[in-house]
Amino acid sequence: MTPRNKPVRRRPIAVGNWKMNLTVAESEAVVRKLLETSGDVRDVDVVLAPSYTALWAAGRALKGSGLRLAAQNLHWEEAGAFTGEVSGAQIQDAGCSLVLVGHSERRRLFGETDEIVRRKVARALKQGLEVILCIGETLEQRLGDQTPVVVKGQMREGLADAGKEFSNRILIAYEPVWAIGTGRVATAEQISEVHALIRLEYEKLFDSVSADAVRILYGGSVTSENIADLAAIADLDGVLVGGASLNADRFGTIIRGLQKAKA
Repeated sequence: MTPRNKPVRRRPIAVGNWKMNLTVAESEAVVRKLLETSGDVRDVDVVLAPSYTALWAAGRALKGSGLRLAAQNLHWEEAGAFTGEVSGAQIQDAGCSLVLVGHSERRRLFGETDEIVRRKVARALKQGLEVILCIGETLEQRLGDQTPVVVKGQMREGLADAGKEFSNRILIAYEPVWAIGTGRVATAEQISEVHALIRLEYEKLFDSVSADAVRILYGGSVTSENIADLAAIADLDGVLVGGASLNADRFGTIIRGLQKAKA
């Protein structure tokens, strides 16, 4: 990627994806503990993505703090006969300002195609939400030297209906499928290469100003033990954390590690 003339400081962000874990009471307890240990952090955006059933309670517990609420998914239609689904308006009503779209588990386990991801991204942006678009390759694709093709393809398809006016409400999360929940972490070199590729592709899709501003997160077995090494990567603007975010102390360590490295 061609170096920029002026370095751009992007605000670090730590997103905790709780997946299908924690009851309402447990979610509230984690929020309360996190506010006690990390509520004073001001230099990092902290986002929690609880299960749907806990969104309202978590949002209520976060009220007045600097922490934000995200949903793990949404439907691409505004409303209708879609049993078991949730709309952008509903998650927004529960207090969400962001939503994850295209997480590898949605793609792999629930058959979400690039077309479905594209429609969800468009709906979320139209609803006024910020989108964290998740992209990444499988181990087979990595070993087959298909990472650039996969990453660029998922970006082009996922953002095909995202107008330039929405470019400042999109974040990209690079999550190599082979590193999610496996304990395997991509090397600094691998992450840097993909993040540079993502930023360059974002420039092609939008413009250089948008590319300079877009925040790129890494997700894939992020822990309190490896956050210092990950946060030291220059083109890493944040982390998408799974299991480690279920524990307030561990997630707090990740938040503070990110803050320290990016200060």
